[in-house]
Amino acid sequence: MKLYLVTDEELLLGKDLYRTVEAAVRGGVSIVQLREKESSTRDFIERAIRLKEVLAPYRVPLIINDRVDVALAADADGVHVGQSDMPYEMVKRLLPEGKMIGLSVESPEQVLEANDFDLDYVAASPVFSTTTKTNTIVEWGLDGLRWIKSVSKHPLVAIGGIHPDNVASVFQAGADSVAVISAIVSTKDPEAAARELLKKSTCF
Repeated sequence: MKLYLVTDEELLLGKDLYRTVEAAVRGGVSIVQLREKESSTRDFIERAIRLKEVLAPYRVPLIINDRVDVALAADADGVHVGQSDMPYEMVKRLLPEGKMIGLSVESPEQVLEANDFDLDYVAASPVFSTTTKTNTIVEWGLDGLRWIKSVSKHPLVAIGGIHPDNVASVFQAGADSVAVISAIVSTKDPEAAARELLKKSTCF
């Protein structure tokens, strides 16, 4: 899952969610997280079901941000939770076998604690400062990624402030995957933006 797309309704800038995501997948996105902070539960479920249908032909998994109930209702492929969301132990108990679980880590203590969990990945959040994530403990930076890679037993997803000019350095620092929002969804051509990110990620 080298290129991980996270959706954001506001950052779509009026573009259609489903067309934008499908274009990004054609450009090389290999996993998608549906992030709906303002939607009602019903709207969130409906969008998840429809987005799963869009992704199915490409065999790209759909991850739901925060909401285990929505993931279960839509039969999504997994859930991503933050430190203030449902605790890992509850998520693990509620999700059927085989569903993915990702966890945001925002401090060294959280990285080490995550080694006790059966996770599919940890997400270092944020790597660089970003307007979409303002309530975090630390900005990891490249040195932080290197440290996480050295102590974590889980695949490492980097998120926050990643764009074509720094994506190669993020992978070089140890990230297994980069998660992006505005660098794809806010562009006029999401497919081309995804292709550029993948191309630049190999330049190290």
